[in-house]
Amino acid sequence: MREPIYKVEKYRDIKDMINKTGEKYADRPAYLFRTEEPGKLREITHREFREQIKQLGTKLINMGLKDKRIAVIGENCYEWAVSYLSIVTGTGIVVPLDKALPEKEIESLIIRSEVEAIFYTEKYEEIMQKLKEKGNTKIKCFISMNKQENNNGVYSFKKLIEEGKKLIDNGDRKFIDAKINPDTMGIMLFTSGTTAMSKAVMLSHKNIVSNLFDISSVIKLVPEDRMLSFLPLHHTFESTVGFLYPISCGCAILFCDGIRHIGDNIKEFDITVMISVPALFEGMYRKVKKGIEKKGKWQTVEKGIKISNFLRKFGIDIRKKLFKEVHEAVGTKLRLFVAGGAALDPDYEKGFLDLGFTIYQGYGLTESSPVIAAEDDKYQRLGSIGKAFPSMEVKIDKPNEEGIGELLAKGPTIMLGYYNNQEATKETIEDGWLHTGDLAKIDKDGYIFITGRKKFVIVLKNGKNIYPEELEALVNKIEGVKESFVYGRPEDDGDFKICAKIVYDKDIIKEIYNVEDEEEIKNVLWTEVKKMNKQMPAYKYIREITITEKELIKTTTQKIKRHEEIKTVM
Repeated sequence: MREPIYKVEKYRDIKDMINKTGEKYADRPAYLFRTEEPGKLREITHREFREQIKQLGTKLINMGLKDKRIAVIGENCYEWAVSYLSIVTGTGIVVPLDKALPEKEIESLIIRSEVEAIFYTEKYEEIMQKLKEKGNTKIKCFISMNKQENNNGVYSFKKLIEEGKKLIDNGDRKFIDAKINPDTMGIMLFTSGTTAMSKAVMLSHKNIVSNLFDISSVIKLVPEDRMLSFLPLHHTFESTVGFLYPISCGCAILFCDGIRHIGDNIKEFDITVMISVPALFEGMYRKVKKGIEKKGKWQTVEKGIKISNFLRKFGIDIRKKLFKEVHEAVGTKLRLFVAGGAALDPDYEKGFLDLGFTIYQGYGLTESSPVIAAEDDKYQRLGSIGKAFPSMEVKIDKPNEEGIGELLAKGPTIMLGYYNNQEATKETIEDGWLHTGDLAKIDKDGYIFITGRKKFVIVLKNGKNIYPEELEALVNKIEGVKESFVYGRPEDDGDFKICAKIVYDKDIIKEIYNVEDEEEIKNVLWTEVKKMNKQMPAYKYIREITITEKELIKTTTQKIKRHEEIKTVM
């Protein structure tokens, strides 16, 4: 177990964190929003944010929702954050729902979680109206985050806050004085997957604040930091690392206008910190590199990288000055990227580091609240997910001759279990150890290297293991490839043929290879794959490819839905 880098305060529960940090950072901006005046942002302070949480929570208890389950669904917005905390810090159990789910799955999860109220944005108005008419759920209170007035049996978020303020002014302290049990379920989260497969993860306040302690003890945020919120808030990575953590540090959060606007938002909002999935950072790096190449300056940059890397060995860091033009193009205030949710290609991590950007890779699961390990302000090693957090223990179960086995984790952030699913809980947690389902190895210094998902490993007749993610990372480096999906096709002899489905970028293919016909595109990509094969042992060779322009089927956090994809190729 490793030591913390920084001394930080521990909190009893999320309410304790909100109260203590609210006093400390009261007058600093918690949320910033664009105004009609160019360059001017409207702010909501940490004090105002916390006052609205208390006002809404007070009203929710007044409505008879104490100790009830309440869902939140919608795009990332300020109202989502207030709703979440007004539930979890004194009212009841919060159930964040995936905003990308189809109507039937939203309905199914609402029924399964037995929620009695739901906060939602305008986009879900029609779905909520249908649920009201059906009457097949336990929902008594439908609360719109957008409506200005209560009408047609739907409550207005804004009005509830106004009414909650009046209740507090008249001496109602039921929410303010509410005690939290840090060891019981406070959050119910559904894992990604189809409704039948998704499991309801039960997390406690202790789980979440333990993870906040771990994060803040190794990665330092300062009150002056500005965090761009991009990943969906229902996801634990964004919820814990991109929402609760910056709030606990007195930082300001700004909402992204969408994936196409990330670059502009970073510069316009003077963003200093951003967390996202590797695919986004890898795309950013490719764009930066392409811009440099178009100006004919890449060779100059490469020379600069060699010089700056040499000087860094002696503690001299000139990267930001040397690559000033690159930093101006990306964002001069940016100081930290944190990648999670999937594996970050070491080449891209090195690329960012060479140019003077700090990027850390983290790793975790919903079941661990979520972060188990991460690179941080002291420990970084290319290709690794860093070391286990201070409160966590990790080990490799049944390692093979390469030291690879399933990664197990133990500590105060591990979930209470799956709701109404004791069998799955017993399969996942044994003697306090969480079976992550990920294959990994740990080096002599304690750095963890993820090699793939246990259930996706292709085991050949000769006993050799193929890790699809490893091959996909190589295929994705081929120019003109957007993404890929590697799988094993069963053969008549009981073995597997290693195949790849490749998503290509038509414009880049034309620019690089000067071909447009689909058969010609397949031929040039197959030639590149064969070149790639020669870098590996024969048993790992990709022996067949299919190509498409259509994006792979993915979750809201951009993980490939392998069970869905396999249906498209078999």
